[in-house]
Amino acid sequence: MKSLVRWGVRYGLMRPAIRAGARAGDPQALLIRDAATRANPYPVYDRIRAAGPVVRGRFALTTARHDVVSDILRHPDFGVGFPAEAVPTPIARATAWARDPGALGPVEPPSMLAVDGPEHARYRRLVSKAFTARAVDALRDDVERIAEELLDGLEKTERTDLVAAYAAALPVRVIAGVLGVPDAMQPTFLRWGRDLTPSLDIEMSYRAFRRYEAAQRELNAWLLAHFDRLRAAPGVDLLSRVILAGRAEDGPELTDAELTAVAGLVLTAGFETTVNLIGNAVVLLLAHPDQLDWLRGNPRGWANAVDEVLRHDSPVANTARHAAREVSIHGITVARHEFVALLLAGANRDPAVFAEPARFDVNRPNARDHLAFSAGSHYCLGAALARAEGEIGLRLLFERFGGLSLAGTPHRRPTRVLHGWAQIPVRLTTPARAA
Repeated sequence: MKSLVRWGVRYGLMRPAIRAGARAGDPQALLIRDAATRANPYPVYDRIRAAGPVVRGRFALTTARHDVVSDILRHPDFGVGFPAEAVPTPIARATAWARDPGALGPVEPPSMLAVDGPEHARYRRLVSKAFTARAVDALRDDVERIAEELLDGLEKTERTDLVAAYAAALPVRVIAGVLGVPDAMQPTFLRWGRDLTPSLDIEMSYRAFRRYEAAQRELNAWLLAHFDRLRAAPGVDLLSRVILAGRAEDGPELTDAELTAVAGLVLTAGFETTVNLIGNAVVLLLAHPDQLDWLRGNPRGWANAVDEVLRHDSPVANTARHAAREVSIHGITVARHEFVALLLAGANRDPAVFAEPARFDVNRPNARDHLAFSAGSHYCLGAALARAEGEIGLRLLFERFGGLSLAGTPHRRPTRVLHGWAQIPVRLTTPARAA
């Protein structure tokens, strides 16, 4: 019963309104509910952008303009999460009654996705110590080693689903190493990662929600024992560094709940963004063989190519912010507690910033101006690692399998916030096989 209430509060209550909005042609509802719109959302983004800097929709304010999205992400009066004082009393009571501490996930406090101010700053300061430029440079060798091991395994087959065999397997092994997860646990972490990521979405079925909560409980229980091991014998992994950094600072160490939120967010966000980045890149490059040929001859171009993929086919399509107080921005007044849907993928196709935005160009000079990793105080801590995984993983993949091609039709994931491929059937051809 409590599980059904939790699902209803987060997802179920909005479903009838979203369906009605989609029937009425509301752009926000279409982006959530209509499969054809999700498959090609860019005309809707263009429509919203042309209507003004911020457009009032059926459910919230919306913007697809690069300058407005960027300014709101950086504005101190816009926050993440859902303010408790804005929740109707019956829903607040139901939420409190149904709360399950063992199933707290990445979209609930104390996750960094759901808190602002000093609390967020403290978590971010501790976690950022493990994502410095020096730390990420050290991880590049691990990324290359893991990618080569996976590609060695793929030498034994001629056809495979690239998402399962490589795009998902690479980041989950990297993240497992970052979190100090033993090798034997990595298949379990892959399953948890797949089951947990729908929690980041706007809509989820009750069946998927129950699967997500079961995985979240399993992960949280395993992490509690893992923290005890790391406290007794810290390693060089992220969680050990966070624990040691907390001890070195004035004030209390992070609690188990706070450490669990950090680890869950790193697994969910760090895994899913990179899966979609690699998958989106493969499909784009196979559709643009001239761009791929250029990259094969100019391997230094992979870094910019990754940013162009992030811009052109953003792994995270949208996010949202609420106004902590009444705010005037770009001539629009946003009331206290009012939400603004920030269409990151729309901002990344804004013609005011990107010339011919629908064109995929790995040599685009300002590709890095995208907002795929957000901006401001909530800018993605793992952005540098995701870029490294994309750059190294893609370069090695296409070097190893020079004749890689599609072996069927790729299938998109049904998610609304996360934008990627569920399956990419490919034929793997090495230069030796091609000869």
